[in-house]
Amino acid sequence: MAMAFMSLIPTQTRSNSLSFPSSPIFFSSQSPSHRLLPRPINPSSSSSPPSISIRASISPNPPRAATTAFDLQKDVALERSAPSLPFRIGHGFDLHRLEPGYPLIIGGISIPHDRGCEAHSDGDVLLHCVVDAILGALGLPDIGQIFPDTDPKWKGAASSVFMKEAVRLMHEAGYELGNLDATLILQRPKLSPYKESIRANLCELLGADPSVVNLKAKTHEKVDSLGENRSIAAHTVVLLMRK
Repeated sequence: MAMAFMSLIPTQTRSNSLSFPSSPIFFSSQSPSHRLLPRPINPSSSSSPPSISIRASISPNPPRAATTAFDLQKDVALERSAPSLPFRIGHGFDLHRLEPGYPLIIGGISIPHDRGCEAHSDGDVLLHCVVDAILGALGLPDIGQIFPDTDPKWKGAASSVFMKEAVRLMHEAGYELGNLDATLILQRPKLSPYKESIRANLCELLGADPSVVNLKAKTHEKVDSLGENRSIAAHTVVLLMRK
């Protein structure tokens, strides 16, 4: 017995728009060429379904993933040709090992501790996380692709450099920060004495009012590497708004 599967399938027009035909389309397994055949409309129907047209940017040759900050120029230009979204949400995550002999830098602030983040750059887990959240909201490659740890020029680099580039890309794409919520996870040291300094520096790097930047710090209840003071992690969620 022949089987038919109902499917609404968009068709490409000359203007690079996606249009849904007014008649539903079905796929016939009896057709050796897998043709799409119009399904007859019930003549007793009072009116046919309306035609829906969706604008979209269609590129026959998708751009390769950017590998450096400079490669993102073309990516941002392509992003502008996509449908203009009033809001974009991004999530960032980062984790670093804690080892003796390294400075502990969080949000651009040096925190006294007997160990710090082992990393190619300064290992600022919070700024790395925020950068990834912004890049994610813009639909761009992650921080490891744009600032690879195989490139010697980023050896020991201050993470504020990465932040400034992410903020530049955000504005260039036509967005501004709506709000940011970040959570630091570490067992030690206690961050209460440093939270406001970290938040103030984060606001300065973002060019944002303190009322839209939230920072929380939690322990990991002595569970796994985070709870054993062998690592530090951070989560960040950002909301970007069209200017």
